[in-house]
Amino acid sequence: MILVTGGLGMIGAHTARALVDLGHEVVVTTHRRTEVPSFLASRVTVEALDVTDRDAFLALAGRHDISDIVHLAGSIPDKDPVGFFRTETIGLLNALEAARAWGVRRFAVAGSLGVYIGRSESRWHEELALPAAPLPHLIVAFKKAVEPLTTHGLQGSGVQPVMLRIGSIWGPLMDPESPFNPIPPYINAVLRSEQPRPLYADDGGDSCYAPDAGRAIALLMTAETLRHNTYNVSSGRPATNRELADALQAITPGLRLDLLPGRQNGPGDDPYLDITRLTHDTGFTPAFDVAAAVADYVAWRADNPR
Repeated sequence: MILVTGGLGMIGAHTARALVDLGHEVVVTTHRRTEVPSFLASRVTVEALDVTDRDAFLALAGRHDISDIVHLAGSIPDKDPVGFFRTETIGLLNALEAARAWGVRRFAVAGSLGVYIGRSESRWHEELALPAAPLPHLIVAFKKAVEPLTTHGLQGSGVQPVMLRIGSIWGPLMDPESPFNPIPPYINAVLRSEQPRPLYADDGGDSCYAPDAGRAIALLMTAETLRHNTYNVSSGRPATNRELADALQAITPGLRLDLLPGRQNGPGDDPYLDITRLTHDTGFTPAFDVAAAVADYVAWRADNPR
């Protein structure tokens, strides 16, 4: 059985779905969310768990035979950065202690494409040295720290660490007004029959639809062997706002979306994650291009608030 912490969140739920689709038993933990998405109903075991509660975390092994852990649970910072870092670190350390105590095969943890910030390249791959650079958000800062904490925390345990450098993910279950990705709010405005804020046509960069991201993580957890401990998780190609607008117009009769010409910051390329390593080791290729992702998301939102 594979444990997915934060398994009712956007990435966690799609990871759990993909694991079940591959024939695995899955237990997901949730702390604040209680609603199980329709695509997981009666397919996974749900455990209410605050991952900062060490005893409750370790007690999961008394109810489930857990073979692997995907640690995706996380919180949103408030005005107290120290409190945020304390919560996230305690949760991670409890998950690492559980991995060691239970002798699991693999322990995967959510990182971020933000670890590459400061690199001048537009195609970011895992062999790039990570620069010491100012980071834009507390979440990115913690996810950069996750990598050495996990590597050293599992040293000598026999548990394989898998660092997931997750790209810009969007899709079903994401807050439609999320400040972390411009795509859901843009589509949400269209669904309200409003003209969304104009975007620059050639801006964009890394983008991956949530079902693809979940399937990529599931393949990493279930591959017979992995040659590396760090993997980019995304679509492997840059996307533009022009593609987004074209996809919405193709499925919405009479819709005309205004785009600003060019790029907001002038000529250049927006960075994106290279997934050559992921594809080589798992066979993963994305099932959704921009058009397919937009059509699927609009159909999902017809019956779901997020």
